[in-house]
Amino acid sequence: MSLLIEQSGADVLADVLDSLKLRGRIFCRANLSTPWALGFAAGTFSHFHVIERGTCWLRLDGAAATDAIALAEGDLLLVPRGHGYQLCDDVNTPRVDIMELFGNSQGGLRAVIAHGGGGEEVKLLCGSFEWRGPQPSTFLSLLPDSILVKRRAPQANAWLDQTIAFLTQETERREVGCDTIVTRLTEVMFVEAVRAWLKDQPDGSAGWLGALRDPAVGTALALLHDAPHKRWTLTALAAQVGMSRSPFAARFTALVGSSPMSYLQRWRIQVAASLLLSHTMPLSTIAERVGYDSVAAFSRAFTRQFGIAPGQYRLSQRGS
Repeated sequence: MSLLIEQSGADVLADVLDSLKLRGRIFCRANLSTPWALGFAAGTFSHFHVIERGTCWLRLDGAAATDAIALAEGDLLLVPRGHGYQLCDDVNTPRVDIMELFGNSQGGLRAVIAHGGGGEEVKLLCGSFEWRGPQPSTFLSLLPDSILVKRRAPQANAWLDQTIAFLTQETERREVGCDTIVTRLTEVMFVEAVRAWLKDQPDGSAGWLGALRDPAVGTALALLHDAPHKRWTLTALAAQVGMSRSPFAARFTALVGSSPMSYLQRWRIQVAASLLLSHTMPLSTIAERVGYDSVAAFSRAFTRQFGIAPGQYRLSQRGS
């Protein structure tokens, strides 16, 4: 796989996350001592945890005790799909919902909670990701219930140690701009964790995320993302990646789960929805930016995907 293809794939992932308006934050540091168990309720947020000291277990709600996952010092845990779970010193330790430990605090970069029975110490850096863009479930459905990046795993390389070191340094400071730096670091950490997970997935899995590793399909996805307004045809797209029309269409559909033109239409509407949330530009300008000749054609396509007209969507989201 060439460097160009890898870079193109990374750009597609960045495009999607940008359209979904990923925003990361630290909600607390947890100083724990055995016995302890923290519960995290299911919700719309994605969570992450850095194991700064010690070891613990992850147990997803509904999973058997034997399916618990061991976490070690320096590991990064991502729970991307809002699944309920617990972190604990032992799967049999009764858990306490983490929100009970916050009391009147709203959490945040400076929040520190202490919990446990006074035994062996464990320290966690806990954070969350909010999705402020349209339809994040389409992306999140491609990810597993949890992603674990081991500190010493080959796919972690140097980025995990460096990111954790930067996060620790910034969360302990009170300097101007540290909140912004922490936000950016957590967002980078999400992307790197997903990329590390992707490297372990078998060919043909993980939908369009997995398809980014395929030279032809990854390049095609990058082309569609780079110029969604262009009047793409299946023949033209296949020629751009050096394949004939039918084999390219079959390969794209098999790996991505939809035809090239269907994917393009969904991506155009995703971009349009993001523009509706962030800009006051008229519908005619948005329609042109995403490749529609008229507002009427754009409105029909948008309504098919979102179940609401673009103008109504803009008003409803601004009021929420």
